Amino acid sequence: MTEAGPSHTERVMWLRLARTSGLGATGFARAIARYGDAETALDDLPARARAAGHRRLDIPGPDRIEAELDQIERAGARLITGLDPVYPALLAAIPGPPPAIIVRGDLSLLKRPGCALVGARNASAVGLRFARELAHGLGREGLVIISGLARGIDGAAHAGAIESGTIAVLAGGIDHIYPPEHAALHERIGETGLLLSEMPLGRTPTARDFPRRNRLISGLALGTLVVEAALRSGSLITARYAGEQGREVMAVPGSPLDPRARGSNQLLRDGAHLIESVDDVLAILSQARPPAAPGWQVQDIEPEGPGNLFDDDGPDGALDDALDAPAAEPDSAPIADGGDSPSLAPLERLRALLSPTPVSGDELARAAQLPVGEVQAMLMELEMSGEIATLPGGLVQRRRQS
Repeated sequence: MTEAGPSHTERVMWLRLARTSGLGATGFARAIARYGDAETALDDLPARARAAGHRRLDIPGPDRIEAELDQIERAGARLITGLDPVYPALLAAIPGPPPAIIVRGDLSLLKRPGCALVGARNASAVGLRFARELAHGLGREGLVIISGLARGIDGAAHAGAIESGTIAVLAGGIDHIYPPEHAALHERIGETGLLLSEMPLGRTPTARDFPRRNRLISGLALGTLVVEAALRSGSLITARYAGEQGREVMAVPGSPLDPRARGSNQLLRDGAHLIESVDDVLAILSQARPPAAPGWQVQDIEPEGPGNLFDDDGPDGALDDALDAPAAEPDSAPIADGGDSPSLAPLERLRALLSPTPVSGDELARAAQLPVGEVQAMLMELEMSGEIATLPGGLVQRRRQS
């Protein structure tokens, strides 16, 4: 590989192998380890698959790949293969790195140190505020904030770092907007930040795609910080990946009375760094050791692996254990409550933002995107029903459920 990157032919061959169904990210790495390059692998794999008794591999032809490359160019995006010098070094260092990623936006963000910031979709108003403040403060110190553009903490993290630089890692194609209420944020990140996905354009994500996305969020960052996470939360999968990838794992402590803090508090019991301020994060990440070798490379992969090239069962079969983990809570699942989701009834939106931590009515109104007078009327109703308590200074908090 030269500093200028691969030739067009090498790029097409690499993407043909990457898009071969039945191979998977780990299978791809094994194929490169065995054959040395994508073209040689493509020549031998069909016969090898037949000999192994596997179904016929679906290897896309050059025309299909050329059409995908044209689609990427028309969308104002860019394909980065593992052969490209600009492939992120941190991502290249994870087990089974994605053979190719599609990006749109500011590529220089991939060269800067990053911190992943993730958490609950149905976050409290206090959690949303703290996530924005952390993202803004870390951005001012030069860190790129990396998250998944989901509802709740993810969206707050991106919003807090929009001026300094943020990367949104998507479970579907970078042209697929999810959730719908993040359309404006999605567009702005594509203009001033960076949208990134390993999926082709036009791909609508399924539930299983979100844990796969989570490994990229942690893989792009020096460390992962969790702000509010239930015991069954996709954020815990991201934190687990971070630990397995040798990255720092951090968590903000929460009230033991709030179910949204049980997962993050469990991370702290398991040894995650306790975070109370921007300075705490900076102190931890200043000691993180990024990988020394740049570029995509085969990491700790035997050419045959424990089985063979085709035991991945799909595009990311090597991740099956993680996808079946009990902590998984796919972002695509129906939302019972979520503070930043305008599709909810106003009262339910307000309820989702309340927590045992005191918060002002004005802050609730901002987070719920509702008029202050309407929020005050609903708070009075909730107080009369015994759901909340009003404290001195006009602060309110959710009462402990008996």
